[in-house]
Amino acid sequence: MDASSSSFLSAIQTSKLLTGTMAMTIPKSAVTTTPSFLSRHLPSLNVSSVRIEEKPQNSTTRPTTSRTSRPASSTTTLPAATKPTPSTRKSPANDRRVVEPNQPTMMFNVLEGVINNFIDPPLRQSVDPRYVLSDNFAPVDELPPTECEVIHGSLPSCLDGAYIRNGPNPQYLPRGPYHLFDGDGMLHSIRISQGKATLCSRYVKTYKYTMERDAGAPLLPNVFSGFNGLAASAARGALSAARILAGQFNPANGIGLANTSLAYFGNRLYALGESDLPYAVRLTSNGDIETLGRHDFDRKLLMSMTAHPKVDLETGEAFAFRYGPVPPFLTYFHFDGNGNKQPDVPIFSMTRPSFLHDFGISSKYAIFADIQIGMNPMEMIFGGGSPVGSDPAKVSRLGIIPRYATDESEMKWFDVPGFNIIHAINAWDEEDAVVILAPNILSVEHTLERMDLIHALVEKVRIDLKTGIVTRNPVSARNLDFGVINPAYLGKKNRFVYAAIGDPMPKISGVVKLDVSKGERQECTVASRIFGPRCYGGEPFFVAREPENPEAEEDDGYVVSYVHDETAGESKFLVMDAKSPGLDIVAAVRLPRRVPYGFHGLFVKESDLKKL
Repeated sequence: MDASSSSFLSAIQTSKLLTGTMAMTIPKSAVTTTPSFLSRHLPSLNVSSVRIEEKPQNSTTRPTTSRTSRPASSTTTLPAATKPTPSTRKSPANDRRVVEPNQPTMMFNVLEGVINNFIDPPLRQSVDPRYVLSDNFAPVDELPPTECEVIHGSLPSCLDGAYIRNGPNPQYLPRGPYHLFDGDGMLHSIRISQGKATLCSRYVKTYKYTMERDAGAPLLPNVFSGFNGLAASAARGALSAARILAGQFNPANGIGLANTSLAYFGNRLYALGESDLPYAVRLTSNGDIETLGRHDFDRKLLMSMTAHPKVDLETGEAFAFRYGPVPPFLTYFHFDGNGNKQPDVPIFSMTRPSFLHDFGISSKYAIFADIQIGMNPMEMIFGGGSPVGSDPAKVSRLGIIPRYATDESEMKWFDVPGFNIIHAINAWDEEDAVVILAPNILSVEHTLERMDLIHALVEKVRIDLKTGIVTRNPVSARNLDFGVINPAYLGKKNRFVYAAIGDPMPKISGVVKLDVSKGERQECTVASRIFGPRCYGGEPFFVAREPENPEAEEDDGYVVSYVHDETAGESKFLVMDAKSPGLDIVAAVRLPRRVPYGFHGLFVKESDLKKL
């Protein structure tokens, strides 16, 4: 039973089909914003589903050293294609193979075109690829390690290492429905050494990515956009089954994207997406990114894992979970300081499936949010929508279980009406209470369909474990998400939070610094940085100036982020002084090409990169 309790995404993905026709090459400039009055006439998208290509860059590119490393015994290297190799040609932009689909693939693509044009065309804005992939959401091709120019200030020595950010970047431009969350994972790494910076962008070479690359066309359905109605779900499910029976794809080797985040623990770096197992990756000495393979931790990890594990820097432990549409709907587990997975703790007291993207961890407890987003099959059947949706009649609740629990006997649930979190910032213990800090999605019904209408209010929620009394205090009235802290304060009472300003979501217009130690119902913003007109960034990340100094102040460090200027068409890497009242920019790096907006990132110091 436990083997089938992967995330919603794992279950959904096996029954849908990604859109696609014959592969062909077009310039990236073809991805443009479509006027709203045209978005209803989407059968005109007949010539899409193409391999992404960028024009060559004029910047100096250092040669990429191809170096192999022996993966750990529990890492499965990606298999070669099991079908005869289709005819190939080279892409003039990057000398990369462009595959001409073979005859079975072409036949399946024709059937897929029928589904996308007549059964389920992308009529809604949230799944219209010409809207979703406009501006700097448009995908880019891979970039080998390329030197960057520091155009302002100088890079602090504590940034020696690499800031790596994950995000969706579809390998093929979709013809049918496409949601922002659906793209293949691409890592954008800026490697810093002695004040110099090198940018590299590489796909996470998941099994799905590799099989579709070798086939010359998409083989699997999109996760968030392929289940829009019963007819579309049935058609894409049948076509997916036919592809599997034809030997084009083996779902046992993984079906996920690894497009959400990264985590470093057990001396390994992982690219994560909650629809699959972690994929081990490494950076080479020249700044290139290699995918080592799918990691199952000696076959102890089944099917999937959250993209938001919590890593305790003091103990080296990592805490995680998976969730799914069948009991147990939630399974909790952790890894010891050496990266060895410990036994599962199934949580049967979660009595219905819920969308569990993130959680909190304190020194004593793990905290889970059972929110108003969950499986909604009736909306899929009768409303033509996604099977994942909101339930306004449901009462949100928080579940608290001991951090090192071996079973769920001590799990306690507390009702917290209207508390819907997608991301957690931090959690800590206070005497007989637990506190969790997180952005609360006030308009939960818009979470997947209209992200521009979302307002996330950061709240501090305190649960008294003896009396059961729950108290809630807003921290800021602004629309904030992607909140981060000094990583050394995970599970401890922290004072400062750095959060992204939605303007509106998913675009990020700036960063604020919050002092959450302020009194109740006080605006906690103590510093902010707005990027400028038509300049948008992403999740901030805090890097301590002296990470090894236990006496260092909590905010003694730097906040980093990628920022894109949509007017100039230029991307930068910004380094901000976390202690300054205006989050002053102390260094700016001009990137050799644009970095699309994405999700979550991680800074890995040089000494840890050498362990990979």
